[in-house]
Amino acid sequence: MTLRSFRPRALAAVSLTVVAALALAACGSSDDSGSDSASGSDATRTVKTAMGDVKVKKAPQRVVVLDTAELDSALTLGVKPVGATHADVTSGFLNYLPKDQVAGIEDVGQMMTPNLEAIAGLKPDLILTSKIRHGDKYAELSKIAPTVMTENTGYPWKENFQVHAEALGKEAEAKMVADGYADHVADVTKALGGKEKVAATEVNMVRFVEGADIRIYGKKNYIATILADVGLGRPAITDKAKDGFSYDVSPEKIDLADADVVFHSTYGDPKKSKETETTGSGLWKNMDAVKNGKVFAVDDQLWIQGIGYTAADKILGELHKSLVK
Repeated sequence: MTLRSFRPRALAAVSLTVVAALALAACGSSDDSGSDSASGSDATRTVKTAMGDVKVKKAPQRVVVLDTAELDSALTLGVKPVGATHADVTSGFLNYLPKDQVAGIEDVGQMMTPNLEAIAGLKPDLILTSKIRHGDKYAELSKIAPTVMTENTGYPWKENFQVHAEALGKEAEAKMVADGYADHVADVTKALGGKEKVAATEVNMVRFVEGADIRIYGKKNYIATILADVGLGRPAITDKAKDGFSYDVSPEKIDLADADVVFHSTYGDPKKSKETETTGSGLWKNMDAVKNGKVFAVDDQLWIQGIGYTAADKILGELHKSLVK
């Protein structure tokens, strides 16, 4: 079965939206925010954010993003930021993003410590980030440009995407993307045998993290939402996750991660993250998922760090490839 990506469908619809918008503009329109600029370049809209109402340009041209989710959102919506922070990875911008799309974006520092001087030097007209990441820098960022912050990142990624789309003036495009994703989800669920069969397949996501315990991901995080959308079952251990995020274990308890299918990723050095030690242990090798050939190593940058529709679309493709055999 050939699965549809949301991109061709979304981009085609976006093109029609742009054509329609240009036609309406030619007939003349009024600015609902009160600006009567002939070009519309000074028109603004009010966006509800985690820090209150923020006025932003209706069509921002110089956007800076300060986290991976915001970078995914902008690129998914066809907006190339002038600047972005880099994740704590050797590749800088996450490796699942197309090289041609990130080429030319200026690196404005590490995600948690953005270079405010570099950001100001880009003369942005919009900054996108979240309160949990940069709430303490809101006053400084707001002096540089209108700053739109969501409350959190990860689990509420779909709601955050809508906020990003509103700030970027890309609501119509966002709907096409979300609809295309829903179509792709339906295709994957069907390819895996339908809702009943999919629900009976319990899946765990394990993350080896340098400097921390091993994480068995719960039901309130980015990857969990994608698994839930497809309709895949989750083992009872996921209900023990703190705040729904993760249930952390030592290598001596890795057998608690057993399930029909186990995906795992690694953040940092495999040895320092205990991946090498754990996957070489008897406890790991005796798990049913391992014995049945249902354990799959996946890219941490894509499955855990991306947090957006472009990443989600690729993850759906990998789920299909891994589970349909």
